[in-house]
Amino acid sequence: MWFGEVALAEAEGAILAHSVIEGGGRFRKGMVLGAAEIAALAAAGGADVGGARAGAGGGAEEAAATRLAVALVPDPGGAGLTLSTAFTGRVNLNATGPGIAEIDVAAVHALNRIDPAITLATLAPWTRVEKGLLVGTVKIISYAVPEMALARACDLARAAIRIRPVALREASLILTEVPGLPEKLNEKGRAAIAARLAALGMRLVHHCTVAHDEAAIATALTDAPGDLVMILTGSATSDLYDTAPQALRRAGGRVARFGMPVDPGNLLFHGHLGPRPVIGLPGCARSPALNGADWVLERIACGLTVTDEDIAGMGVGGLLKEIPLRPQPRERR
Repeated sequence: MWFGEVALAEAEGAILAHSVIEGGGRFRKGMVLGAAEIAALAAAGGADVGGARAGAGGGAEEAAATRLAVALVPDPGGAGLTLSTAFTGRVNLNATGPGIAEIDVAAVHALNRIDPAITLATLAPWTRVEKGLLVGTVKIISYAVPEMALARACDLARAAIRIRPVALREASLILTEVPGLPEKLNEKGRAAIAARLAALGMRLVHHCTVAHDEAAIATALTDAPGDLVMILTGSATSDLYDTAPQALRRAGGRVARFGMPVDPGNLLFHGHLGPRPVIGLPGCARSPALNGADWVLERIACGLTVTDEDIAGMGVGGLLKEIPLRPQPRERR
């Protein structure tokens, strides 16, 4: 691409590099100068302008941004995304509904290594999204980019972004009570979980409070309706064979994992009762603040199997928030 000052007499077909205000008129950067624009600039006393030309084998920014966005999302409906009209070399990718962002990280890295003028910024992988949320933005930084570089970017990042939609629709919540536990804590937990589900487009169709006892929890698990069952205990789960995990086994279910390297959220367990996923929530789930349970709930709600490898990988970035009022703060003062 050529870039520099150009005499008005030679500027037809050039891309205006900087906005110009002359004679009461405004000529916006990025516009292609035609005879009418050149005449108006000349009438206002201009002699030359800053301009750019794509050159042989180059693609103008708007067309390049659109082409790359279409390569990234070849089927917008199937990917749960909309593509904006290119403007100043930018195309935005927005979610059409709730879900989590599924991103081919290696492909995005490869795209961004091709040419500094060809860029894609995205949300972090598996970020929860809602309708209208900006998931990614393509930006062509220069007024034109080499065709070979653009073609390579399109090939490397084809279909690299999509929204995995929510697959589950209804959930139940089992709360347990222990002596001395204020009733308002269970209500606070119920409200926080209902809000989390609503953000995913799900409904809390059933909740109940039972004694903190294996048999009582097991019966509640068996009776609970919905696609997903969650347990929020009045006494924290502190071992793989503590009350709530044992209740899941007693009901005929399976515990897949207890514990995760995310803080707050360490004391989560999850498993299955027949085909239905079960999540044993940590106490921090009573708060609406982000915690490890959110990351597990969002993936399960979207139909993903959460593996040991997935949870182990949450440790980097998993220190979510210091809570100064905790009885045992994580860092000595």
